[in-house]
Amino acid sequence: MTTATLTRYENERGGMHADTRDKVKRALESAGVEFIPENGGGAGVRHRKVL
Repeated sequence: MTTATLTRYENERGGMHADTRDKVKRALESAGVEFIPENGGGAGVRHRKVL
């Protein structure tokens, strides 16, 4: 995965392979991002609570 891949995806100028998407998700999760499922208000992200 390169920064060009992410930039192209963010600018809606191309898709992303499933394996690349999974790598991005894992990297964000390891950095403390929590993905919130659709719950009537829409899906989203937030910082994971540290206990």
